[in-house]
Amino acid sequence: MPNRSLKPKLPKSPSGCPMDSLLRLLMGQWTCYILWVLCTNGPLRFGELKRNVPGLSSKVLTERLRMLEESRIIFRDHHPSIPPQVTYGLTERGKELLTALDELFEIAKRWCVEDESVASPESL
Repeated sequence: MPNRSLKPKLPKSPSGCPMDSLLRLLMGQWTCYILWVLCTNGPLRFGELKRNVPGLSSKVLTERLRMLEESRIIFRDHHPSIPPQVTYGLTERGKELLTALDELFEIAKRWCVEDESVASPESL
């Protein structure tokens, strides 16, 4: 069950460095991709989120969502219905990561193009 305390929780850093704490949170497998999908699509239900992240198991998605909710990066909105409707989206704290994720996306696109041009026969 997610920690409902008022204080957001980042992973502890052995060095006490705030950047290390944030990177420990974000570097978990699939974590940045989940955040990117929520950034680009807005709030999504569990099944929609899972379909938008190919190869991600339900178990790992659940673990990552709980961790991000505990850190107050995302919110979980539950509507009791049949079937239950649970929606996940970015909190204000999570939206603070938008600029960094956008920059990483631009770098990723540029590097993919550069890597493709290096690997193409024309570049040899």
